[in-house]
Amino acid sequence: MISIKKNAKKDVRMSLMKLVDNRKLHLTYVTIDTYDAGIELYGFEVKSLRQKLGSLDGAKVIVRGGEAFLVGSYIPPYQAKNTDKSYDPYRTRKLLMKKEELHTLAANEQSKTLTLHPQSLYVKHNLIKCDVAVCKKKDARDKREDIKKDIARREMRG
Repeated sequence: MISIKKNAKKDVRMSLMKLVDNRKLHLTYVTIDTYDAGIELYGFEVKSLRQKLGSLDGAKVIVRGGEAFLVGSYIPPYQAKNTDKSYDPYRTRKLLMKKEELHTLAANEQSKTLTLHPQSLYVKHNLIKCDVAVCKKKDARDKREDIKKDIARREMRG
């Protein structure tokens, strides 16, 4: 007998829960492509992220020596008084990706017009993942068009 889950859509929604989002990214960059990556964290950093503490403002992704790293993200300790004094909340964290994805990211990073930024940190099947975006900087004309679209949307709502 085959059993079918009644709430399959609900299970998928629950397994993808955003913890931290980079909201300012869409103001200055256009996202071209995205990649999923695992992230190496300490246990107390995981607890802190599950409390939705932390920030990706000003964070970047760099590829060096065939490995990807998350630089400039802020993840505070879960219990600051129980954490080692030498802990740096802005430390560089290693991203875990497939080799083919790393090669394409390295090629995109070498390009003068493209940059790599983290879009969000989220939970997928009990693992914390990082959504890495390949971005291109918006020019003034694109920003003005976005503002016009926002104004039109507000007027349509009422």
